[in-house]
Amino acid sequence: MATMSAGHKREISKQDYNANLAECAGHEVLSALSDKWLTLVVSALADGPLRHSELARIIAGASQKMLTQTLRKLERDGLVVRTVTASVPPRVDYELTALGHGLLPIQRSIKTWAETHIDAIHKARVRYDANGD
Repeated sequence: MATMSAGHKREISKQDYNANLAECAGHEVLSALSDKWLTLVVSALADGPLRHSELARIIAGASQKMLTQTLRKLERDGLVVRTVTASVPPRVDYELTALGHGLLPIQRSIKTWAETHIDAIHKARVRYDANGD
């Protein structure tokens, strides 16, 4: 195996987590985090654990299939933990992990920014559409 120079190692290290590169793992994570359903589920779980049916009531428009797929992705990524309680029928609760809770301030900042700037965005869209572009 060839020895690498310190400069070459630094260059490879810089590329390891450059989310602008399609092959970077960070690119994949950013894509997942920008998913609308992921954002809504994480937000719904902010105040504590919920059952699937409770999440379905809170998240308008999410089909059972979409909600289940999103919860599985969140669980796989370590953002949500699924707890099954033995009962008849079995009780299943979903709750944010510490990693999931760490995402909340970022999501809240984006939500606040969107709510603060929605009028400016709508005006920009009207201007853009009026120019026929």
